[in-house]
Amino acid sequence: MLRHAFYLLPCVAGLVPVTATAKTDPQIEASVQSVYPALVRIHVVAEEGGAGRMQKMRASGSGTIIHPDGYILTNHHVAGRATRIVVRLSDRQEVRATLVGTDPLADLAILKIDKKDLRDPNAPLPVAKFGDSATLEVGDVVLAMGSPAGLSQSVTQGIVANTEMIAPGGSMRLDGEAVGELVRWIGHDAVIFPGNSGGPLVNLKGEIIGVNEVGIGSLGGAIPANLARKVADELIATGKVRRSWAGLIAQPLLKTSKETAGILVGGVIEGSPAEKAGLKAGDIITVCNGAPVPASRAPEDIPVFNRQLLESPVGSEVKLGGLRDGKAIEWKLITTEREPAEPREKELLSWGITARDLTQLMAKGLLRADNKAAVVQSVRAGGAAADSKPAIVPGDLILGMDDKPVTNLADLVDVSAAITKDKTEPVPVLVSYEHDGRNYLTVVKIGPEPDPDKPGLVRKAWIGVDTQVISADLASALGIQGSKGVRITQIHPGSNAEKAGLKTGDLLLKLDGTVIPSSRPEDSDVFNSLIRQYKIGSEISLNVRRGKEDIVIKVPLIASPEGTSELASHTSDPLEFTARDLGQADRVREKLPDDLKGVLVTAVTPSGWAGLAGLSNEDILLSLDGKPVESIATLKTILDDVEKNKRTPFVLFVRRGITTRYIELEPTW
Repeated sequence: MLRHAFYLLPCVAGLVPVTATAKTDPQIEASVQSVYPALVRIHVVAEEGGAGRMQKMRASGSGTIIHPDGYILTNHHVAGRATRIVVRLSDRQEVRATLVGTDPLADLAILKIDKKDLRDPNAPLPVAKFGDSATLEVGDVVLAMGSPAGLSQSVTQGIVANTEMIAPGGSMRLDGEAVGELVRWIGHDAVIFPGNSGGPLVNLKGEIIGVNEVGIGSLGGAIPANLARKVADELIATGKVRRSWAGLIAQPLLKTSKETAGILVGGVIEGSPAEKAGLKAGDIITVCNGAPVPASRAPEDIPVFNRQLLESPVGSEVKLGGLRDGKAIEWKLITTEREPAEPREKELLSWGITARDLTQLMAKGLLRADNKAAVVQSVRAGGAAADSKPAIVPGDLILGMDDKPVTNLADLVDVSAAITKDKTEPVPVLVSYEHDGRNYLTVVKIGPEPDPDKPGLVRKAWIGVDTQVISADLASALGIQGSKGVRITQIHPGSNAEKAGLKTGDLLLKLDGTVIPSSRPEDSDVFNSLIRQYKIGSEISLNVRRGKEDIVIKVPLIASPEGTSELASHTSDPLEFTARDLGQADRVREKLPDDLKGVLVTAVTPSGWAGLAGLSNEDILLSLDGKPVESIATLKTILDDVEKNKRTPFVLFVRRGITTRYIELEPTW
């Protein structure tokens, strides 16, 4: 079975950029100088729904400044889901940028530089110009520019290999949109790597004639400049691209067809403009708004016809002519606005899900009469939705909550917020939902997770030492052959054992005159068990061998310190990390100074804001924005203020091992 090696071109670490050959050709040098100054490297933090939350990720790509006001053209798959964008210009300036608009179907996006970040905000920006991609021919020399692997800008040279390249089988999708439905790539062999995405493909006149998007085997694929320029203009003007929808599925003419022109109607969607106009499967369309439709013999021909429909003004009348059973026929259809294939998802922390709107086309695919519902996109294991019985799973449609209808994602968010407002514990909610076309009821406990009721462990007597068993071999080597007991491996600072004068390396042989029966590895807890049988406050007598000296040391017993499970903890849901108070065991293990105050980070969710910034398990959080974090209580107070005022960025100061470091969090609230 043949497999096609598709790869989009986001940043992948470890690849080495291929730079241009020596500029021996003045035409090539002039072409590079025309575009290279406008080339930018793009670094983004993007979000995508998964596992019941919006997962954060870093990526990088390339782009080109195409307007004096600082508008940058790049790919949707580079920046279309970005929540934070930093752009590096060719002169090494780093500036912030915002997402103006994005178009998944064409895989294009427009960013805008924040000119206030420039060294000289009034200085003119370098701008690259578009060329006419329709004039390209196979064999033309082209230059691919970009930032492979997120490294410095580079240029590679090649030739045009194909001007009508598409994804075989329509197998590539971005946010549900089929790559190749609209775009026919310019195939070329200028070397590109992940990170070149969004960078320009340039002709020898120094003009942008494509936007690099994809690699297929050894070839690169670029979106033609004529399409890119049209999309870019609309995104700059309105922030989005509006397209017409007809509900018509076109395919190449059958191999047995004798027709010399036209495209085959493979099917029409029920209730669509095409069905209302009378089009049927098997019809052949030969004319669209007066323009002849050439014979479609291969999948590469389909995007040409699709563009004729998609680029018709929304709500306009499209006149079609063609054949049905060999007889001439005409149709008039009124287009409607094309919906996104997959509306953007949103996180609902109280449910442990991400969800999105249900489009009309999705509803038709589910054989539903309407699209009044919210679609569950992903579910977090252990979250409220996952723990309901029956459990809500991805793909389920939420229809209502406590007799309140949920007609879309906004309803789901608003009703959930109203139910959980000012609540301190989860609220049981009766939820109506649809699964595999059947209507179910379940109870979901949404709202803030309660602080776990941690029952205090019964306090036992404690001496404050860690020990190892004196095995028969160890006893013989130490010159106390046949003796049993334990050897002190560590003294807890400040403990009564330390105060009484016990030392690391002491051999404890008897407890209150009785031999300590420890001589095998499985006896490791015998000594501690004997200690725990005493009353708190009582005094014990230990027979100790220290070197060649036998001594007796008396030690008062105190209550054991709090166990790890009893320590106060807190989870920041928006930042996705958990911390707890430091315990005695932590201080001993890490040899922490007695005066050190902080909280121990116990869990950091991958792809969360804290994880993205570099916070790690076992970090000791010492301060937040300069305010000391002395305990979980103070951490909660500081975080409440941060989350309430949606502060970004803010700085954590942590101890990690023997060093300290600053960690900057930049959440998009």
